[in-house]
Amino acid sequence: MKNENYEEYEKFVDKFKSKLTIDDCYTPPVVYDAVAKWVSNEYGTDESNYVRPFYPGGDYENYDYTEKTVVDNPPFSILTAIVKFYVEHDIKFFLFAPTLTSITRLSDICTALCIGVPVTYENGAEVNTSFVTNLDNPEIRMRTPPSLFKAVTEANKKNAKSLKKQLPKYSYPPEVISSASIYAYGRCGIDFVIPRSESVRISALDAQKAAKKTIFGEGLLLSERLTAEREKAEREKAEREKAERWEISERESEIIKSLG
Repeated sequence: MKNENYEEYEKFVDKFKSKLTIDDCYTPPVVYDAVAKWVSNEYGTDESNYVRPFYPGGDYENYDYTEKTVVDNPPFSILTAIVKFYVEHDIKFFLFAPTLTSITRLSDICTALCIGVPVTYENGAEVNTSFVTNLDNPEIRMRTPPSLFKAVTEANKKNAKSLKKQLPKYSYPPEVISSASIYAYGRCGIDFVIPRSESVRISALDAQKAAKKTIFGEGLLLSERLTAEREKAEREKAEREKAERWEISERESEIIKSLG
């Protein structure tokens, strides 16, 4: 009964919390800057007049758009309503949009710039991204500007590199296993079974706790028997992966020797 009351209380409190959306909290700055620069060059608009009304707790319907242009990443769940509102109120906009769901429908009332770049946002989500705008020629329903594709692709690559630098890589002893390290066994045809009686779930090793680090996604501490089985599985996986690797032929080896 206590747990049920707590869950009800959490639901009640949640009603008053600001909801996070895929907006300026999550849009990588390097990607946004590339888009903003492209919009400025393409349409001759002033970047200093760009506004971003989509932030947690923001009210886009009552925002002051006087002499402003919206260049932002709105919550996709209400994108259609947002675009209709801007079109009806003659508000200039250039918005991020999901390529695969709403962009064709929205091309009925504005121009869709379909570039389909899989952008990695700061919340970890990868979204196939395009854009919708009313800055373009109203006679154009849809276009695929190569310069925008190039700008967003290059910015996303820079963002991906920075994300990789931020994510530390840890190595763990064989007594510790996680979903990230076990799924390859099934791919290699190895049926690795972990009984409940020979494992315990852990969120971090004692050595990590001192440094305030954790095991991403949590892990399992294995028994001595399972640890030995795991080491055997690792050797078998390595052999099978080696067997699946394509080898260089004698003819190709001769070509390699002749190079340089």
